[in-house]
Amino acid sequence: MSQHHLIVFGATSFVGQILTHYLWQRHGIGGDVSWALAGRSLSKLEQVRASLGPQAAALPLIVADAANESELRSLCAQTRVIVSTVGPYALYGSPLVKVCAETGTDYCDLTGEVQWIARMIREHETTAQKSGARIVHCCGFDSIPSDLGVHFLQQHATQQFGQPCSTIKLRIKNMRGGASGGTVASMLNVVQESVKDPSVRKLMSNPYALCPGVQGVRQPNVTLAEYDEDARSWLAPFVMAGINTRVVHRSNLVGGNYGADFRYDEAMMTGSGFKGRAIATGIGAGLAGFLAAAALPPTRFLLEKVVPQPGEGPTPEEQVKGGYDFRFFGRTAAGQKMVVKVTGDRDPGYGSTAKMLGEATVCLALETDKAAVGGGFWTPATAFGDKLVKRLVDHAGLTFEVL
Repeated sequence: MSQHHLIVFGATSFVGQILTHYLWQRHGIGGDVSWALAGRSLSKLEQVRASLGPQAAALPLIVADAANESELRSLCAQTRVIVSTVGPYALYGSPLVKVCAETGTDYCDLTGEVQWIARMIREHETTAQKSGARIVHCCGFDSIPSDLGVHFLQQHATQQFGQPCSTIKLRIKNMRGGASGGTVASMLNVVQESVKDPSVRKLMSNPYALCPGVQGVRQPNVTLAEYDEDARSWLAPFVMAGINTRVVHRSNLVGGNYGADFRYDEAMMTGSGFKGRAIATGIGAGLAGFLAAAALPPTRFLLEKVVPQPGEGPTPEEQVKGGYDFRFFGRTAAGQKMVVKVTGDRDPGYGSTAKMLGEATVCLALETDKAAVGGGFWTPATAFGDKLVKRLVDHAGLTFEVL
């Protein structure tokens, strides 16, 4: 019997500290969830625990290094689930996924690194299936709102129309929040890997990158300003579409049952008229410029000097003031339409992500039946589905609504 339901690995990181505070507020100590904090520095773990207040003095602390497999095995032996915030995951996360897969320990994280997830699936899926380890990546802003928003729409479409939608478009109506150094570091690392390795570059352009062996239908992809009649708005590319769309297609592969001809894309709404078009054009040019600068060593060096550094991010006040409003436009093969709205009440990348990650972790530890969800690499929608939707609505400040 495991000593803990869950362990937060990387509790001293920027998002790890926010997650720790959320779990403390939700579950405290001595309640229905037994949990602990882990990281490589005992002194920093003690500082995080002290920030929770004197009542948290009994919260267990475990020292483990992300590169030390022996310490990671000891960590796994003490818990049902490990939730990792140690990124960039492509640089620091691989040993833990390997050990979890080998020991049958459940795992979740908030990565958005497509190339790394694809590599973990390729290297460890068979092992996880045999050991019973459930590995669930992308349990933060990328990609829970997208993945569960599609799941929610498809559930209602099937109930109302007798079939799922063959096409769904996510349009971001509103989003407020800042970026952290950890997220920027992950993005820069993905660009660097793509520049060095043509196979990574090819993988990143494949909408089925997380669906090994699948060659599906051609997918739409907003890269320049374009007008959407359904949203009645000009569109700009959405920086997270490259991960979210891949996760949604994997959900379809491993249990979503959206259909072999399912199409899905994401874009930001910038408004109608000339102003909306100008904003969309500017966002598209800005994103292209950032990626180009990140790809070239001289400009990458300058970029790294001005972007947030690892450990930096939105203030607590900025997190509370943040939020997002997603609209999903679905259409069945017969032409029936459905629109779903998903909102969050905090900064998407951190305030809301910590709550989503916390609820997903507890859901995996306490509510995800091993008979229904066995070992392997799952997505938030296929591992948790309606259970997590309810948790997010009840506790994490999200809403899911058919319009």
